Amino acid sequence: MILAIVLGLVIGLALGALGGGGSILAVPVLANVAGQSASAATATSLVAVGAAAAVGAIGHARAGHVRWGAAGAFILTAVPGSWLGAGLNDRMDGDVLLLAFSGLILVAAHRMLTACPSCTKVGEEEAIEASEAADDQTADDQTVGPAVRAHPWAAAAKVLAAGTVVGFLTGLFGVGGGFVIVPALTLALGLSMPYAIGTSLVVIVGNAAVALGFRGVDAVDWGLAVPFTATMLVGSLTGALVAHRLPAQRSLQAFATLLVLVAIGNAAAAIAALSG
Repeated sequence: MILAIVLGLVIGLALGALGGGGSILAVPVLANVAGQSASAATATSLVAVGAAAAVGAIGHARAGHVRWGAAGAFILTAVPGSWLGAGLNDRMDGDVLLLAFSGLILVAAHRMLTACPSCTKVGEEEAIEASEAADDQTADDQTVGPAVRAHPWAAAAKVLAAGTVVGFLTGLFGVGGGFVIVPALTLALGLSMPYAIGTSLVVIVGNAAVALGFRGVDAVDWGLAVPFTATMLVGSLTGALVAHRLPAQRSLQAFATLLVLVAIGNAAAAIAALSG
């Protein structure tokens, strides 16, 4: 347990320095280091993921970069998917769940390397700079783009589809799904990147709470979840202080490599358990 809490601090440092991505390591650490079952690890991860997103959302909310109506609509559309994911989590074999989670880690690593704005601080800053270069301040102040107003039903269908997918991922794996939320907010609702990123964090908090409601608070090992989350947040704040001193792209590549290694190790352990 002590090792898991220490690793929570390390995950937080990566989360703070890179601006994201680190929280996806919570499930492998909780399952393979703390010895939790896959179901318990994904439930406990919801607490850590939701708390990390809430801390990030505060700064964006203060800057006025949250569209609360869009966030509420997205959270509502995620409820059916979250219910399905939580139900499947209860029925799925734990080793199969961890094997599938390894695939999700690889997706996250790929998105990090392609500068996913919802995955890392590097991607977030690049996306915001690109958005500001392409749009003037008037465009940034709009809630939705003209294409959305012209085709509201198409936009609603996209939000429904994306919300269902994200809710399913959150309910099943205990993750935030920001790499789906941000593109959906920009493409379906026409939000400029600063608003999409800020709004996505609020959505992650809401989705984590919904999924936890379906899973039940008893599914969480609170004796581990509280200290693990606390040390992760401390690490996140510390990492944010030193982030500007690190070579951004090299740090990003190194962490993506770590994610790949964790995915391979997690998959190998799951396959060995399934074979034995």
